[in-house]
Amino acid sequence: MPSSPNAAHPPLTEIRRLLEEREFFKLKDLLKGFQPAELVELIEADDDTDHQAIVFRVLPLHLATQTFELLDLGTQRHFLETLSSEKMVEVLNEMAPDDRTELLEYLPDELVRELILQLSEAERRVTLELLGYPEDSVGRLMTPDYVAVRQDWTIGHVLDHVREYGRRAETLNEIYVTERGVLLDAIRIHDVLLAAPTTRVSELMDRRFVALQVMQDQEEALRLFEKHDRVALPVVNPHGVLFGIVTVDDMLDVRAEEDTEDIQKLGGSQALEEPYLDTPLLTMVRKRVGWLVVLFLGELLTATAMGYFEGEIAKAVVLATFIPLIISSGGNAGSQATSLIIRGMALGEFSPRDWWLVLRRELVSGVLLGLALAALGFLRIGIWEMISPATYGPHWAPIGFAVGFSVLGVVLWGTLAGSMLPLLLRRLGLDPATASAPFVATLVDVTGLVIYFTFALVFLRGTLL
Repeated sequence: MPSSPNAAHPPLTEIRRLLEEREFFKLKDLLKGFQPAELVELIEADDDTDHQAIVFRVLPLHLATQTFELLDLGTQRHFLETLSSEKMVEVLNEMAPDDRTELLEYLPDELVRELILQLSEAERRVTLELLGYPEDSVGRLMTPDYVAVRQDWTIGHVLDHVREYGRRAETLNEIYVTERGVLLDAIRIHDVLLAAPTTRVSELMDRRFVALQVMQDQEEALRLFEKHDRVALPVVNPHGVLFGIVTVDDMLDVRAEEDTEDIQKLGGSQALEEPYLDTPLLTMVRKRVGWLVVLFLGELLTATAMGYFEGEIAKAVVLATFIPLIISSGGNAGSQATSLIIRGMALGEFSPRDWWLVLRRELVSGVLLGLALAALGFLRIGIWEMISPATYGPHWAPIGFAVGFSVLGVVLWGTLAGSMLPLLLRRLGLDPATASAPFVATLVDVTGLVIYFTFALVFLRGTLL
């Protein structure tokens, strides 16, 4: 546990003492002064599950709800399974609908059905509605807790309405103007606060609002948040009816999930739906074995390529010593390019339509990188020959040129393949992260051998070959 969540709070030893002596009333009074984030640290850092449950159980409902929303999904699930159903139903009813939906998606179906039945009628209706939207849609993230007003209201009337109904709102950064449910505008709260009480809402409207579609992909919504730098955005159906809002905290979760998924795919694995330690072992194996089999079969082509050049290797065994150097250089260059391109597309820096600009940049980059490594390789062979003349013999220069030109060709090819493949996949409507670094590396391994031995035949024919 942390040494002290806050300097103003009592020492942690005092909290432990109250827990061990079961002084729950004193503990309850003491914990009222903690912030939700501090309570999360207190709960998650304690290995004693009984202490975790006690701390959570004695919290007031509003504080327990705020703390529960900040806990990781694994801890939330543990509390649902161990604490009294009455306590957890109260917390679930008080949770923001979007946070509650995220939790329910993570739980087993049997437990979800049981919990939904215990929700209040209003919260049950909202939860079932949110769970009905596609998994990666904006509808799964939205919350119906917002403040809506009419365009003919005065600012004084709006402020009275906010005081009465604003407590349950997810955010008050914007006030939404509707007419028969249709969204007309979104007005920032500071414009409302600065307006005279007699001003009509219609006088503040400019109808230049940004809205999300309820079936829109979450990644698209994320790009809109980043583009417009908003704390919250309204969600409408195709007819413009306001269904709810999505806040930036949900978008941060989406960003984290998308980044995690891309990283896992770049490593040659399917994305995990649950945290690493919560994922069943067989599920983990199943998600990793597919790509490993594909890559293994691809590497078999490498063996086939080496068998094709078996005669050349037998004549000049020294060529075999540079094979790892050649293919790893191409694979590394391809992996670099793949990572940069996938990340650039994720940030919206370019799209598949800009492939020609990317190709030109990577063509120049590949040549410069290849020349740098080729020069280094040739220099290494030359220095080695000076130190130990018997290493490569009188044909060290042709060997150096063969290695150097091969490195240049393989690095250039790896760079182009690593940059163009993600763009191609995106153009085909596929996930560009599927062009994982291992896949590109395997592709370059096979073709790199062909490039290497082709240059070897050019520079060493008539001498070693």
